[in-house]
Amino acid sequence: MIRKLLLFLTLTLIAGITKAQYLEVQANYNSVGDCMFTATNNAKVPMFLHINFADLENTTFNEPLPYIKKVAPGFNSLFTLQRDLDADIPRFNYDIETFRSNPTAEVDPDFPYLIPLEEGKSVSFFDVKSIDGFWRNETPDSWFATGFKAAPGDAVFASRNGIVAEVVGVSRSGESRYWYHTWTNSITLLQPDGTLICYHGVKYNPEQLVVGQKVFAGQKIGELANKNGELIVLIYHDSLFTKKLSFVIPQFVVNDKGETEILNAIKPYIVNHPEAIRGLEMTNREKRELIK
Repeated sequence: MIRKLLLFLTLTLIAGITKAQYLEVQANYNSVGDCMFTATNNAKVPMFLHINFADLENTTFNEPLPYIKKVAPGFNSLFTLQRDLDADIPRFNYDIETFRSNPTAEVDPDFPYLIPLEEGKSVSFFDVKSIDGFWRNETPDSWFATGFKAAPGDAVFASRNGIVAEVVGVSRSGESRYWYHTWTNSITLLQPDGTLICYHGVKYNPEQLVVGQKVFAGQKIGELANKNGELIVLIYHDSLFTKKLSFVIPQFVVNDKGETEILNAIKPYIVNHPEAIRGLEMTNREKRELIK
C-alpha cells in the first residue's frame, strides 16, 4: 500500500512542477519515504531560488533560513526531507520565488570598482537625475546610479567580474517577463556577490559578448553608443524582505595604487585599472592568462 501511495505522490509532484521564469523545481519520494528536491535552470545564467515551507509533517527542514539557493544552469540537487523513522511519509506545503539576483546579497560597500572606460583617459562624473524607463513605467522609490562623460565610440570595460545576464541593442524583443529591466543599449552582468550591474548607453558586439559568458574586471565589453557621450552604471539586487530593488553606492578606483572613493562631480578622474584590483576575483590560472 505504501509503495502505491509513494508512486501516486511522486507522480503528483512531477505533474505539479513549479515553473517561475526559467526555473523548474521538482520533489520526488524515494523508496523509504524521503523526499528529494531538485531544480532545473533552463536559462544560461545562474538564478536564485527561495523556498518557504508553510508547514511540515513527519520531517524536519534542516537548511539555514531563509533558504536561498544559487541555481546554476542545468540540473541542481537541492536538499532532502528525511522521513521520521516512526512516522508516515513527509507531508508539506511550500511556496517558491525566483530571483535574477541574490535577494539577501551581502554587499561589501568598500569593494573597489574600476571606472569602466579606457585606462589613462581623463573622464568626468555627473549626477544622474533620472533612470526613467529602467523599471518599466515605474521608478523605484529609492535608487542610485553613476554617470560618466566620455565620447561616442569610446571603449567600455567591465568594472568587476561577472556573468553576462542580458545584452540589448537598439530595440528589445521576446517576452518582457524574461527581461532584466526595460532599457535598450545596455549590458547587464551578474556579479560574484549576487548583485547585478547594468551599463546603459553601450553598444555590444554579438560576436564577442553572449549571455552566459564570464567576463573579467578590465575586459572590454562594448563601445559607448549614447550620442551625448553618457554612460550610466547601476548596481542593484532584489530584496527578499522589502520586495523592492536595493541599489548599491559603489566606490571606484581613482589612482594606480587602488585607492577608492565615491566619485565627485566637481573634478575629473584619470582612469586606472591596477592589476591587483583586476585580479581580485580571478583564479590563479585566470591571472596568468589574462593579466600580463
